[in-house]
Amino acid sequence: MAVPSASNPPNGSSHKPERLAEACRAGSAQSRAPSRRQVLTGLLALGATAALPSFGERTARAQAAKGRWIDVHHHLVPPKYLADISSKLTPQPPLKSWTPARSIEDMDKAGVSTSINSITTPGVWFGSAEESRRIARECNEYAARLAQDYPGRYGSFAALPMLDTDGALKEIEYALDTLKADGVCLFTNYGDTWLGDKRFAPVLEELNRRKAVIYTHPIAANCCRNLVPDVPDTVIEYGTDTTRTITSLLFSGTASRLQDMRLIFSHAGGTMPFLIERLTLAPRTSPFLNERMPNGALHELRRFFYDTAQTAHPNALFPLLHTVSAAQVLFGTDYPFRTSEDHVRGLMAYGFGAEDLTAIERGNALRLLPRLKD
Repeated sequence: MAVPSASNPPNGSSHKPERLAEACRAGSAQSRAPSRRQVLTGLLALGATAALPSFGERTARAQAAKGRWIDVHHHLVPPKYLADISSKLTPQPPLKSWTPARSIEDMDKAGVSTSINSITTPGVWFGSAEESRRIARECNEYAARLAQDYPGRYGSFAALPMLDTDGALKEIEYALDTLKADGVCLFTNYGDTWLGDKRFAPVLEELNRRKAVIYTHPIAANCCRNLVPDVPDTVIEYGTDTTRTITSLLFSGTASRLQDMRLIFSHAGGTMPFLIERLTLAPRTSPFLNERMPNGALHELRRFFYDTAQTAHPNALFPLLHTVSAAQVLFGTDYPFRTSEDHVRGLMAYGFGAEDLTAIERGNALRLLPRLKD
């Protein structure tokens, strides 16, 4: 596939060499990019989402009242899991205060109909395969019970003991076949090994065979923790590690080889949209990378899905929507670290057309998770 660039634009269009943004936009002809006025409106909203213009407030409230948003990036904290991690480290304050009642309250305030729960960092691996299997199973069963206790309000992405291949394969079978989880949750790396690594091939091949939804969540790699004094790893490393695992899946050939798995990347794809030129041009200089990505990097990137957690503002959405279309964007909130209202306000203020907003609100999620139509 021809990679869009200043010298080789798609669709016969032309670009000035210095205008990479134009090249990226041309490379995503399906995107519905907002107008300049819409972008400016969104920029203002980023700095003052709590004080939207009165019309925007009324629109957001009316939209929220419908209760139609589907949140694919929503975390749960089973009490036993909290006890497990508290014995090993100090949990982040939002995790310690999580309850189902508070989760539902947050959803109701913003009009979120359904949230797909997942375990967030630190995950379920603490060095022991046996312990990891136990923690994953307990978390997945708790998530299934929560979905039963609150009919229609919750789904789940199952936790897996990924560094234990046999355990991960068994948990896929149990979680998807018995517990009826909506998919699985994978972290972007496990012990400085990213998802395109061959050690994860058996797990990804099974998920591909099942056409499973794979939601990914970033975690700081061991190599890159505490690099900048006093700066939490979440500030820089989460977005960066999302891009690392996307690159690993692309450049290893895993993404092009396993076409039936449906991948969701958190936080608008991390730094991927900003690095799009490097990701798409690198294979041109490497014959073996061309073989691993015969359709080109953009083809694979446009198949992936990206959520809006902590990125429901133009600084993140604008570059993402110049890489993929709105049809690949899913509503996500990162609750309990952020609120659903924050994200509904941000998306309502961005200036999406009605069709694209409805797709992000729930339409795209229903394509991935059709059982939610019931």
